[in-house]
Amino acid sequence: QVQLVESGGGLVQAGDSLRLSCAASGVTFSLGAMGWFRQTPGKDREFVSEITSTDDKTYYATSVKGRFAISRDNAENTVYLQMSDLRPEDTAVYYCVAERQGRIMNTPDYWGQGTQVTVSS
Repeated sequence: QVQLVESGGGLVQAGDSLRLSCAASGVTFSLGAMGWFRQTPGKDREFVSEITSTDDKTYYATSVKGRFAISRDNAENTVYLQMSDLRPEDTAVYYCVAERQGRIMNTPDYWGQGTQVTVSS
């Protein structure tokens, strides 16, 4: 089965940067898209960013646009999220997600276990 494993989370100060990585394994077909959700306790999971598999088209939530950048390495089936100018409100568990076909939907087909990002002031 498809498995997504995130890495790169940690504790940083406001204004710092982090790069999250997500490696996909068990993929025997072309995924439609890979991306990221995040969740803070007591709040719903929210979409952060995605990148399509066919043309590397990127999409971002308004709250992170201009600060975060998503990219992928097709050879390693890996997606990255470069996060810059981090803010305390970015604190969350970040989940790597993937969609079988097409764009990421409200409930992606595949989820990683998540990696904690904590931004202090």
